[in-house]
Amino acid sequence: MRRFPPERIVCLTEETVETLYLLGEQDRIVGVSGYAVRPPQVRREKPRVSAFTSADLPKILALGPDLVLAFSDLQAGIAADLARAGIAVHLFNQRDVAGILAMIRTLGALVGCPGRADALASGYEARLIEIAGAARAGPRPRVYFEEWDEPLISGIGWVSELIGIAGGEDVFPDLARAPAARDRIVAPEAVIAAAPDLILASWCGKKVVPARIAARPGWEAIPAVARGRIVEIKSALILQPGPAALTDGLDAMRAALHGTAP
Repeated sequence: MRRFPPERIVCLTEETVETLYLLGEQDRIVGVSGYAVRPPQVRREKPRVSAFTSADLPKILALGPDLVLAFSDLQAGIAADLARAGIAVHLFNQRDVAGILAMIRTLGALVGCPGRADALASGYEARLIEIAGAARAGPRPRVYFEEWDEPLISGIGWVSELIGIAGGEDVFPDLARAPAARDRIVAPEAVIAAAPDLILASWCGKKVVPARIAARPGWEAIPAVARGRIVEIKSALILQPGPAALTDGLDAMRAALHGTAP
């Protein structure tokens, strides 16, 4: 970076945007992902410079960022192009709850407020422990989380962990450890055999249609389908590995599992 803390930051994914706002460091943000919706004012306040796997490099360069924040192998190409253009890039790769908390603390250190970031992360940790403790006493419904429908893709690591914290049991916990979506593809027959009590769905970029899920051949035998327990969780709440997943995303899971008001 040309200066520390960085004065001009571009965020290519949602979770770093939300974290910087929560830390009170939003004035450093000069460009965001088009998917950034938390907090709501971000869409009015910050120019959009990227999608998820594509970015407007000339627009980013014109903003003169001291630092660009990216995420995962899916943005590695964008990060490489920016690095070749002389821009400092930090590429996060958190895939579980511990990684989300580490991201918050790391981002705080990068912008010069490690104390506030640690307090924020510690507050989330305490909340997760409290919720998990309360859920331990009750029944644990079996949950199938559908991240995509064509093909069927099951939930990633932090989603699986949050199901457990909320009081459920992920029916595909081994697949959740695979970071790549292609490694979490499941056959419709496997879901039938898993017999989940609840289906949670979050199709990134499009609205979930429960009737389409229920109409899949043979799925009428699944307890969740037979009982009408197919629930959408908005992708902005659960598919971004950041504060939203640990707060509103987790609360939406709890509501679906136990009827607990968020």
